[in-house]
Amino acid sequence: MELHAHTHHWVRRSPDWRAAAVAGFAAGAILMVLELFWSASGAGENPWEISHMVAAIVAGPDSLGPSGFELGVMALALVIHYVLGIMFGLILGAVMAPFHLDSSAGLALTIGGVFGLLLYVFNFFGLTALFPWFVELRSGATLVAHLIFGMSAAFLYWKLERDDHSL
Repeated sequence: MELHAHTHHWVRRSPDWRAAAVAGFAAGAILMVLELFWSASGAGENPWEISHMVAAIVAGPDSLGPSGFELGVMALALVIHYVLGIMFGLILGAVMAPFHLDSSAGLALTIGGVFGLLLYVFNFFGLTALFPWFVELRSGATLVAHLIFGMSAAFLYWKLERDDHSL
């Protein structure tokens, strides 16, 4: 009887891009709902403020003004949010597939948590040089939301990926 250790070394194996895009989109939706819920349930917090911040990535800091509900700002924020979610889902799939980090639900959740942590650091300590209005969102709640994003994206990728996507 032969025993083989399941190692996680790089092999030529492409991700299931469709599963990665859907996982990123869905995880982005989960993150958005959490952000709206947490900001709406907080004492005196404006649930539309984060949407104005996200829209300002493209529209510029002038769009940060009064942060009430504005259909154009919300539409732009949704597009940006989902494009970023899909992009990060694709990056996560590109990391998971060649290293077989999608071999179990537990491993996928762990890798997703690490990815969420790295994404939080990148977004709120790296990109704040370009978008300084996000500095005020550095918090434990935002970190938890990014951990949930990463774990959701990785788990959904693990569930949705097809076996016939290798090179």
